Amino acid sequence: MPPFRAKQILEWVYEKGICDPEQMTSLSKRDREVLTAEMTFLSGDTLRHQLATDGTQKLLVQWRDFTAGEARANESQPAPTAALPILGQPRIDEDSKRQTECVMIPTETRKTACISSQVGCPVGCRFCASGLGGLDGNLTSGRIVEQVWRLSRLKDVGRVSNVVFMGMGEPLSNFKNVTGAIRTISALWALGISARKVTISTVGLPQAITKLAEEFDLPVTLALSLHAPTDEIRRKLIPWAEYTTIDDLLAACQRWFEKTGREITLEYTLLRDVNDRPKHAERLAEIAKTIRANVNLIRYNEVNGIEFERPRNTDVLEFQKILRESSINVHIRASRGRDIAAACGQLRHESAGAA
Repeated sequence: MPPFRAKQILEWVYEKGICDPEQMTSLSKRDREVLTAEMTFLSGDTLRHQLATDGTQKLLVQWRDFTAGEARANESQPAPTAALPILGQPRIDEDSKRQTECVMIPTETRKTACISSQVGCPVGCRFCASGLGGLDGNLTSGRIVEQVWRLSRLKDVGRVSNVVFMGMGEPLSNFKNVTGAIRTISALWALGISARKVTISTVGLPQAITKLAEEFDLPVTLALSLHAPTDEIRRKLIPWAEYTTIDDLLAACQRWFEKTGREITLEYTLLRDVNDRPKHAERLAEIAKTIRANVNLIRYNEVNGIEFERPRNTDVLEFQKILRESSINVHIRASRGRDIAAACGQLRHESAGAA
């Protein structure tokens, strides 16, 4: 095809939201036939679409022709954890092993796409539904971008302003595909969302954090899923914490800041009577003072079959107060979409259980 066809096709897909070659009327009949035969524009199917009372929308997407071996994780990552037991619930079924979730979170000023980077998750955080069945495979760059495209086509959404890799999976263990997807997401010929409005949330792989800092064309925001103020507690909550220490992670984050000049976000999920006591807040304040960081407190969203509980509001506010008294920039993340199981992996987990 002549070179200008590429521009026409991209305009149809990204500006007009058309992925059916037969509807690309500016192309010749022959070119439309070739595209239909040779190119895959969308490789997933939306199985469920839920709308919460607060306007949050969630999609459960099943990927066609997906196999666990189609995109291997980085060789430098720790070995994937074994699948965790689902207490009193069926195991993830075969169809679920091809499914991921993505969420549209609207506010007055932003429309944020929360997307997945893997099918399942290798990390196996004890409080999270994403890793209940272990890791089934990496998403390709195209399938990562497709999630943003699908969310942007939902009713009343329009242009997506922000993207966060806070869905299923550990983004930095799918490094090549995630960075490739961000380059498309931020490209002017594609979605045109500035890389500065893209956040990568990671449980913490020091070597990958250092490598990401060297991707100078991707000025993304880095969020470290800390979730505990000591190595002892963190290792009980996050199996991968056995491979590193909080000090190692802080050193990697410091190198990140020195190379990029961008502040780190420390994400901290509050679990009732586990990591939400005043002594935990005091230790977290000490940690946050060692680097240029802000703290994002997250109230735990309960998951069927997992023993952890949502914190009491009084304890959350006291936790925040202690951090603020230590001059830490801290915010409590608003809970969104609780009535549609909007937390990571919940919809896939509950759909498999219902089946």
